[in-house]
Amino acid sequence: MTKPVGFDPKSLPESNSTSYPEPWRTQAAKRWNRRVGDHGGLKNFGVNLTRIEPGGVSSQRHWHLKQDEFVYVLEGEAVMITDAGEKLMKPGMCACFPAGAKNGHHFLNRTSKDVLLLVVGDRTPGDSGEYPDIDMTVALQPDGSFRFFRKDGTPY
Repeated sequence: MTKPVGFDPKSLPESNSTSYPEPWRTQAAKRWNRRVGDHGGLKNFGVNLTRIEPGGVSSQRHWHLKQDEFVYVLEGEAVMITDAGEKLMKPGMCACFPAGAKNGHHFLNRTSKDVLLLVVGDRTPGDSGEYPDIDMTVALQPDGSFRFFRKDGTPY
């Protein structure tokens, strides 16, 4: 099947599903993704249009061992939280998180309007990561799914 070359990403369905275990699954309810790269047939990296409702968060604060991440603010104002603290991110600003840099990050929406982010990450096999603020790590499985563990290695 031929994948579309040109399309309006805002026409794609949104999903707020997550593979996070509870209680973090519920906390992701105000984050919505459009899987732009999947829709276009991309295999080597993912591209998501991520909308965060007021009071929502992009993810739990995390970092990846093998995956580079790039985030570009399209609309609204988000607060980026990293190990260095908080930074207000406005439209046109971007953030880069190189693989292996143990700099936990996520984005919060503290405003009354939606935030729209363009999020790009690679799909390097064997990726893993850590969530420095909570008792959780993640490992990418061969089928592309994520499996979550406590920091002592026990699975959720």
